[in-house]
Amino acid sequence: MGRLAKGVAVVTTTAFGHDHALTADSVTSVSLDPVLLLICVDTDARFHDAVLESRVFGVSVLAASQRGLAAWFATPGRPVPGQMDRAPHTRAVTGVPLLTGALATVECSVRDVHPAGDHSIIVAAVDRFSLGGDPGAALVHFRGQYSTLP
Repeated sequence: MGRLAKGVAVVTTTAFGHDHALTADSVTSVSLDPVLLLICVDTDARFHDAVLESRVFGVSVLAASQRGLAAWFATPGRPVPGQMDRAPHTRAVTGVPLLTGALATVECSVRDVHPAGDHSIIVAAVDRFSLGGDPGAALVHFRGQYSTLP
């Protein structure tokens, strides 16, 4: 699927006394009525158990200028405590971090979880949605590399 250009987001939650985050290019709109989206999460990822515990998560759609954050949250084995320290963020009503400077942020509540091979498809209701102040260029993932779209 590397030849399918995809937008890049950081997905966050708070559980077990820590913030958890991962870089995702598998965030997809599912329905407009009700408004639903899905994320696909590796069942071995620490984020998987955290989001199933918390039942809420945030999606920050990354701007081109946030390439470093995309790389950081995609780093395997990074320490969980303090992983949000290098990422300017605010807190959603639910307490999940939302990245400052993102093109858009979405606050979600888990509705359904479907096993799918080595991943889970997590379907969530969109509780709140916000557009960033400056639309700027978008960060995309294509052929295993980050790139930008105006």
